[in-house]
Amino acid sequence: MSAIVTLYALAISSNQNREHWTRYAMQQLEGLGECQFSRIYQIPCRQGKGADYYNLAVLLQTHLNFAQLDAFLKQLEVQAGRIRPSHHIPLDMDIVAHGATISSLQPVASRLPLPFDAVKPLSELWQDCPAADASMPYQIVNQ
Repeated sequence: MSAIVTLYALAISSNQNREHWTRYAMQQLEGLGECQFSRIYQIPCRQGKGADYYNLAVLLQTHLNFAQLDAFLKQLEVQAGRIRPSHHIPLDMDIVAHGATISSLQPVASRLPLPFDAVKPLSELWQDCPAADASMPYQIVNQ
């Protein structure tokens, strides 16, 4: 592990056994460092070909570097049974930004533009989130 603490903004979604896999992801992330979670939103599948998603965002402070955290997230997806490509997604976890502080978060270029289903929960935690329309009315699953 690196001695440097980095702040990451993460997007998490699930449309298969949603309660279980979002809870699992949150528990696993709490083991890596300090976490701040958004509310969980129920958002329709973008292409309309799968079940509705649970989407949430996380701000995570950890000693892991980008590559280590990305590998950890992808391993959690595999453990959840994620198969690509598919509209049936037990767990999808992406790093969308990173930096030393909330004010210095830089978006991951390959993730831009951020999809609307990631922006809504991210905007709760990161006021400068590169926004699509975060005002869309999605059902909040938890407070």
